[in-house]
Amino acid sequence: MVHDPLRTPGGDEGQSPEGGGERIAKALARAGVASRREVERLIAEGRVAINGRTLTTPAVRIDAGDILTVDGEVVGDPEPVRLFRYHKPSGLVTSHRDPQGRPTVFQALPQGLPRLISVGRLDLTTEGLLLLTNDGGLARALELPSTGLVRRYRARAFGRITQDRLDALKVGVTVDGVRYGPVEAVIDKARDAASGANLWISVTLSEGKNREVRKVLESVGLKVNRLIRLAYGPFALSTLPPGEIEEVGPRVIRELFGELIPPEDLPRGDRPQWSRRAPVSEKRREAAAAEPVAAAGASEARARPAYKPGWARPKAKAAGPRPPRKGPARKSDAPRAGMTDLGGPGGAPKARAVRPSGSPPAGGRPPGPRGPKRSASPPGRSGAPRKGPPKGGGRGPRG
Repeated sequence: MVHDPLRTPGGDEGQSPEGGGERIAKALARAGVASRREVERLIAEGRVAINGRTLTTPAVRIDAGDILTVDGEVVGDPEPVRLFRYHKPSGLVTSHRDPQGRPTVFQALPQGLPRLISVGRLDLTTEGLLLLTNDGGLARALELPSTGLVRRYRARAFGRITQDRLDALKVGVTVDGVRYGPVEAVIDKARDAASGANLWISVTLSEGKNREVRKVLESVGLKVNRLIRLAYGPFALSTLPPGEIEEVGPRVIRELFGELIPPEDLPRGDRPQWSRRAPVSEKRREAAAAEPVAAAGASEARARPAYKPGWARPKAKAAGPRPPRKGPARKSDAPRAGMTDLGGPGGAPKARAVRPSGSPPAGGRPPGPRGPKRSASPPGRSGAPRKGPPKGGGRGPRG
């Protein structure tokens, strides 16, 4: 749409349901004003106008150059198609509004995102991958079974079953008059308990009807108590944390869904427009501002250590010489033989007495012509021979 404020509105222009162009509900939904159902309500309340004329029916198409207003404000041009991966936690309703007042997925989304709609739905207690987009046409195309997008789940179910019974689901099953297509279910592991068993089952399907996984498994005697969607078509949950959202790049959208999106609505560029991460320059600015504060705090902590209540404070050390040790004197404190205390009360160092060369050691025999006489006892022994039986535990001489 080209919004020309100088354009003069024509007679019944914008009121004819015939002709080309885009439907008014789709145009407003693509522009992020409201969903298609909400647009119909706005038209019924007389809040939507084309070229200055208030609309009375949603069966209207707009052409290039029409001026579209809601509550007197001109509606901007529609955004290119955008797609997001969202890890839905358990306990959120996949809806913009809930009559019962329960928290919704779109209330939990962060700020700065365009108006989004979900590709399909997940139950209140179901968690895992949920695709969000700003284009209703793309959402509808991805939901159709004819598109061939495979959904993969991991279900924890209570009950007992064999793999042969689960293989029977590959041909489809009818539950309460509703026909469900082929479902592939494989037992991952089972944990037996006293009153039953919990099994983890990998489920793959391509239809995605309302509560399909739960109803199909209940038809074979299993009660699902936890359900996680792992993948939707080419998109996987991977390591996306619960409650986090990540935008799919424009190049991926063009390569995967270029045939499903009109050329004028295809996104340009290679990088996503939205990211929760802060810019690098902002991170560096915050780090630089925090460095002086951290340095000042570290220096203050080194200069004045903090003591917790109840800790004993260290005693002040007394200046001057250390007092003499109380109690009996140790062996190391006694003077050694051959040492002379040359010091006085001033604490002079002790000197070792020097023995003249060739003089016999104190209390010993003088050496002979062949040197000092060796002792007859083995080294390390002195005195009388040892009494008692020979060493080694052998018998003594027979008596």
